[in-house]
Amino acid sequence: MSKQDYYQILGVEQSASEREIKRAYKKLAMKYHPDRNQGNKNSEEKFKKIKSAYEILTDKDKRSAYDQYGHAAFEQGNTGNYSDSNTFTHSFSSTSDFSDIFGDVFGDIFGGNRKKNSKQKGSDLSYNMTITLEEAVKGTIKKINIPVLQKCPICHGYGTQSREQPQTCPTCRGHGQVQMRKGFFTVQQTCPQCRGKGNFITSPCRNCKGHGRTEQPKKLSINIPPGIDTNDKIRLNQEGEVGTYGAPSGDLYIKINVKPHSIFERNENNLHCEIPISFFMATLGGEIEVPTLDKKVKLKIPPETQSGKLLRIRGKGVKSIRNSRQGDLLCRIIVETPVNLNTQQKNLLHKLEENFNKCKDEENRPKSKRFFDGVKKFFDDLTT
Repeated sequence: MSKQDYYQILGVEQSASEREIKRAYKKLAMKYHPDRNQGNKNSEEKFKKIKSAYEILTDKDKRSAYDQYGHAAFEQGNTGNYSDSNTFTHSFSSTSDFSDIFGDVFGDIFGGNRKKNSKQKGSDLSYNMTITLEEAVKGTIKKINIPVLQKCPICHGYGTQSREQPQTCPTCRGHGQVQMRKGFFTVQQTCPQCRGKGNFITSPCRNCKGHGRTEQPKKLSINIPPGIDTNDKIRLNQEGEVGTYGAPSGDLYIKINVKPHSIFERNENNLHCEIPISFFMATLGGEIEVPTLDKKVKLKIPPETQSGKLLRIRGKGVKSIRNSRQGDLLCRIIVETPVNLNTQQKNLLHKLEENFNKCKDEENRPKSKRFFDGVKKFFDDLTT
């Protein structure tokens, strides 16, 4: 009697991927599994064929032999030496059969039931560093001292007194999880012996108590590049916490915060500052010295400069950390009103005001003229 084609049994094409084969097997195995069809011999026989087809087609070598020779590849005496005659000698109601469906098929499709590796990369660390504006603009080197988990100096990270690798957990066989039968379903739980690690230590190191790591101070010199700004981050590879049992260390991220400056404010690569000038210089013009981060420079004040006007000094800002372009220094002019005047000064200002009043307003005070004309028009429109 000829045997049914394995691809037909699973209902897939011969070109089906391993993932498609496992999906088809999951669907059929759930339908015909003996636990769901107790006493049904027909379902039991179908399940035998389904599982046999699945085991052949998910094995790369067996599938290749089957595609080439068919069922003859697995007959006794064949040079391929493949045999499935003893595949179903145990009871189909055993937990191992049904857990294979959940563990192998569901695990492959959804990412579960993978062997847990006890080696884990160390955690990344973050360090907040505050620097001055001068340090941010010109660059500097800062030294820090941080506590991090580092490899235990006694056991060298193995966690054992003998410096040997931890032993594989016999309960979960290194998976970190065990399968428990809950009625019809099989579920996975954290291994109670190794607590999910997949291994255990019989004689833990006394210094680190079997963890393989201890908290130790770490001194680092951080190179702050010129042009760095608030919220920028510097990444130091493998300067974070050391990994477990020889795994790579994590990274250290330095987050920059630039302190407020007493004179300058930074906006990207430009610097801003306020420059107070006298009423007379604002009116007549002149030249003053203004500060930069390097030295004082001269700034020309045009005649009739109004308060709030921005004057630009090119190339006196911050050099960009990304494209090396130099920003500018923007000086906001603040016309300072004289205070604490004596009688003579007040009299002189009164005489100056009288002189101004003899002239047309638009000649000496054009902004005031425009403002009050606008106010008058606003109220005139309300009454019409």
